[in-house]
Amino acid sequence: MTSSSRYRQPVVTHRADGSWRRVGFELEFSGIGLERAVSAVCQALKATPGAGTAAERRIDVPGLGTFQVEVDWDFLKRVAAEQAGAEGPDWAQPLSQAAEVLVPVEVVCPPISIAELERLDPLVKTLREAGAQGTEESLVAAYGVHINPELPALDAATLSAYLRAFCLLQWWLVERHEVNLARKISPYIDLYPESYTLEVLDMEALDMERIFDLYLQHNATRNRALDLLPLLAHIDEQRVRAVVDDPRIKSRPTFHYRLPNCHIERPDWALSSSWNTWWIVEQLAQDDEALNTLSAEYRAAHRPLLGVSRRQWIERMQQWLTSQGWV
Repeated sequence: MTSSSRYRQPVVTHRADGSWRRVGFELEFSGIGLERAVSAVCQALKATPGAGTAAERRIDVPGLGTFQVEVDWDFLKRVAAEQAGAEGPDWAQPLSQAAEVLVPVEVVCPPISIAELERLDPLVKTLREAGAQGTEESLVAAYGVHINPELPALDAATLSAYLRAFCLLQWWLVERHEVNLARKISPYIDLYPESYTLEVLDMEALDMERIFDLYLQHNATRNRALDLLPLLAHIDEQRVRAVVDDPRIKSRPTFHYRLPNCHIERPDWALSSSWNTWWIVEQLAQDDEALNTLSAEYRAAHRPLLGVSRRQWIERMQQWLTSQGWV
């Protein structure tokens, strides 16, 4: 297995058990309907469509796993599931066709080894050629790319390091991704509040009890740029459900990173552009000295009532990242 040249490889490429870390991607787009999207995925990955409904289809790809193509509308999914195989009028199909105008189609990729991510490039190319349109297609939609990277380990020290890295970088990441205005003002990718960030950065490491307490106190919602609820549910589902009883939370040993735009309509765009920005978080999370130094700087920059100057901190992070040769 060889590493991809387009997708930057993190410092830690394997899990604690020695296996390759994996990452899943979710692409949201419009411009084409469910059936055309399914056809494009099958063409790109040399697969045949599997069973499904008017709202979602499964595609088993040899060597990669099961892809899900779906219309991102919970109501339609329920109707389609209820009518599958049932007698009487089929309301799901016309609903699915009507939804193509306003509701995005989503391709959910299975977890793939970080050494093989370039195998997804034909998928992006074929969807683009089929007519898929991304973030800028709509002035009101909030289409994006979601990245679900596995952690190297599920211990408190690892999770604490990633949290500290993201808290230091979150403002900078918004600019780096050039997050679309419609997505900025949507409720789906809110950043962590500064009160949470200050508490995370107040200690060199958080134990698991503190990680749960702080996150569920400040971020009891799926609508975060870095959503930890699936990961925390994987570690202790009962504790998460007691605070956020949302059936859409699916436990898994990954982060759920939602900041990147989806520019699938651009010929020069690839998933690597989104991944390579997340890679900055990966790098910083492995540098304890930098985490401690930058955390102290952030706390020192906090002003009563005013907080930390967002513009000045973005400039500071850009300066520091440039000095490391990471950007």
